[in-house]
Amino acid sequence: MKPFIFIAAIALLAASPARSQPLVDPNKVAPEFREAAEKRRAEQLRQRECALKADLEKVLPRDRTAYLNHCLDTLAARQ
Repeated sequence: MKPFIFIAAIALLAASPARSQPLVDPNKVAPEFREAAEKRRAEQLRQRECALKADLEKVLPRDRTAYLNHCLDTLAARQ
């Protein structure tokens, strides 16, 4: 049993942490795709803003999706 625990501990330590998707940089995209990249970056910024609000309000994980959808809908309605 000890070798199994040791191997599991090594596997957990060796695994790299999951990283979030990086923001799209419109300047690093071909000119014909720049407009789409700008739209994607704006959407990513809205999603991060809503995620930050959810973190600040300490939304429970079970309610997080509904909260984020409502927040994104509210931001879209403002524009």
